[in-house]
Amino acid sequence: MSEQAASFVRASLAEPRRAPVKTTGVVGFARERLFNTPLNIMLTVAGAVLLWLILVPLIRFLFVDAVWQGSDRNACLESNVGHVVGACWPFIQAKFDQFIYGFYPAQERWRVNLTFALGALLLLPLLIPRAPAKALNSGLFFLAYPVIGFFLLRGGGLKGFAIHWIADLGSALAISFQDAGRSLVATASGPLAQVVWLIGRLVGWIGDGLALIVWPLEWLRDYTEALRPTLWADVMFTTVIVSLIVFFATGAFRNGWRPLLNCLAIFGGIALVIAVMGLDHGGLPIVDTRSWGGLLVTLVVSVTGIVASMPVGMALALGRRSTIPLIRVFSIAFIEFWRGVPLITVLFFATYMLPLFLPGNFTVDGLVRVLIGIALFAGAYNAEVIRGGLQAVPRGQAEAASALGLSYWKTTGLIVMPQALRHVIPGLVNSFIALFKDTTLVLIVAIFDLLGQLRASFADPNWATPTTLFTGFAFTGIIYFVFCFGMSRYSLFVERRLNAHKNV
Repeated sequence: MSEQAASFVRASLAEPRRAPVKTTGVVGFARERLFNTPLNIMLTVAGAVLLWLILVPLIRFLFVDAVWQGSDRNACLESNVGHVVGACWPFIQAKFDQFIYGFYPAQERWRVNLTFALGALLLLPLLIPRAPAKALNSGLFFLAYPVIGFFLLRGGGLKGFAIHWIADLGSALAISFQDAGRSLVATASGPLAQVVWLIGRLVGWIGDGLALIVWPLEWLRDYTEALRPTLWADVMFTTVIVSLIVFFATGAFRNGWRPLLNCLAIFGGIALVIAVMGLDHGGLPIVDTRSWGGLLVTLVVSVTGIVASMPVGMALALGRRSTIPLIRVFSIAFIEFWRGVPLITVLFFATYMLPLFLPGNFTVDGLVRVLIGIALFAGAYNAEVIRGGLQAVPRGQAEAASALGLSYWKTTGLIVMPQALRHVIPGLVNSFIALFKDTTLVLIVAIFDLLGQLRASFADPNWATPTTLFTGFAFTGIIYFVFCFGMSRYSLFVERRLNAHKNV
């Protein structure tokens, strides 16, 4: 046995083997991805040369040859510097406030800073998956923050509350229908006189019905105006009426007092905001939206368009798939109309033509009209993206929910729509990024966003240099890139997190 075992013992050292090919790290990545085939070697070399030709001049222009200090155009002239001049950063420093705030009054710019800070403070917890109190934070960001931001940026106070608003709007609509009906009846002539007369009578009856429905609110509005202070009386009556409606609509005493307490808490928060911001005493000084500009307008238009277009898009996507012909035809017509019209046309219509269709005593701010047009335009595009996600959800999901006894709305809100949105995250974020960049078109209707303020700043002769133009566009390009790249990377993070089951 010992001789047989000893025959397996090597008498000399084995020859050393070659080290295994490294497949990890920088060397492994280069070997596996960049230099593994002759074609990839050629592409890698060509890409490196292209990057060298682009990045080296760009870095030299932005940093190496750039001018960092100066008070006027003389600091950025080659004759004064003594070498080739790159970016003229003193121009950006001199116009920085204009790029951020536009023509917003300097003594009131703390309101813009506070609005930005509140938005970031409320948005960050929503972007962190494990942050607590998501429902409360969502309510504050999507409901309370737009109202607070509006009164912070524009200023002004409140003369009335919900009762006044609904009564005024209802009475204006009723008067409009009544006037239109009387006009049709008075002008009925020709072969279609009977048809026009009948349409006029129907329109007038609609106006009379609206006036009859709104009459109790008008009486309550007139009653609250006799009280002092009128605003707080309106808030009190609105709180009582809405709380009672919510209480009885949610089952009254059978389901407890929680809905009523939540409603009272919401109105308590509204009253606190009114008191803190002094909205019952005129509020902050009014800053007209024509004085807004720069990054402020870019963020207001883009964020409002993104947030407001999502519910519009979901409603239209569901409407296009509806089995009710009227809803389906309306959704299809709405989507195809807005998708078939350029955004520039939408902005022109919202700015110059929409006021022609409004009652004579009813006006809408120019920026608000633009926001409404952009929200509807983006909503039509989002509707098709979301519809693609709805079609990707298997029918068995809805059938299983129906078998469990869930209603259509619960099935859609809890099962179908979350899966559809998860499927179309890349498409939605692509639409958001495109909308963020399309905000530059508002310059056409005399609203100066970030790029508009940049173009306006070029007219200053104190900074007329050969490199001022390129410096300004480089600065705004960096800002747009930071926002767009941030949205794309965060969407990739959300997509990987929600589709973790597919990556296993």
